[in-house]
Amino acid sequence: MDAKRVETVSARVDAAVSSTGYPQIVHKRGVRARLMRLFPCSTAKKPSSTNQNSVEDELELSAVRHRPEGLEQLEAQTRFSRKELQILYRGFKNECPSGVVNEDTFKDIYSQFFPQGDASTYAHFLFNAFDTDHNGSVSFEDFVMGLSILLRGTVQEKLNWAFNLYDINKDGYITKEEMLDIMKAIYDMMGKCTYPVLKEETPRQHVEVFFQKMDKNKDGVVTIDEFIDCCQNDENIMRSMHLFENVL
Repeated sequence: MDAKRVETVSARVDAAVSSTGYPQIVHKRGVRARLMRLFPCSTAKKPSSTNQNSVEDELELSAVRHRPEGLEQLEAQTRFSRKELQILYRGFKNECPSGVVNEDTFKDIYSQFFPQGDASTYAHFLFNAFDTDHNGSVSFEDFVMGLSILLRGTVQEKLNWAFNLYDINKDGYITKEEMLDIMKAIYDMMGKCTYPVLKEETPRQHVEVFFQKMDKNKDGVVTIDEFIDCCQNDENIMRSMHLFENVL
C-alpha cells in the first residue's frame, strides 16, 4: 500500500468519530469513495464512440457464467444512464470475469480500507446487504442496484437499505442483539483509531441509547417505521448509525 493511500485511509478513519463519541464511519464522500475503490469498474474511463456499441453488446449478450439483465431493464430499475451502466459493467467484467463477487473477495478488498482494525465482520454484514437474493455472491445487478440507492436514492430508500443492513436475519425487525452485532463490527473495523480509546462496554452502551429511542412501543424490537422515524428526527443517530453521506 503506497504512502498516499495510507494517508487517505488514515484520514478517513481519523474523521470517523463524532463529537458525541459515536463511530461516525462515513464522512463526506466516504461511501462513494469506498464503493468506487471496492469495485474499480465504477471509475472506469468512459468508452470511446468506437467501442461503445461493443460494450453494449457485451452487456446484453454476454456468455459469462452469470449473465446480467438486459441494459434497458437495468436502466429502468436504477438511476444510472445507459452510458453509465456500460462503463460500470465494462469495469465489473474486467475485475470479475465470472460476473459475480464472492464474500471472501469482498472481505479481502474491503479490509484494505481499515488496516488498523478487523473489517471482516462488518464486510460480511455489508456483503449480505448487497446480496439481495442471498445466494452467496454479488452479481452486477446486485451491485448496481445497491449503488444506485446509496449514491442517488431518496432519503427513504437509503434508510430502507440501512434497515436491511441492521436486520441481520431479514425477519423485518431489528433486535438489540442485531444492533449490537453491527455496532461491535464497526468498532472492530475502526481498531485503535478512536480517540479517546473506546472501552469494551462502549458499543453496548451506545446500543442501549439507540434502542431506547427507536423502540417506541417497548416491545423489544425495532420496526422499519420506528427506525425511519427515529433516524429522520435525530441527527446524532442518523450520523452514528452509518447511514450514508447524502442522507446527512
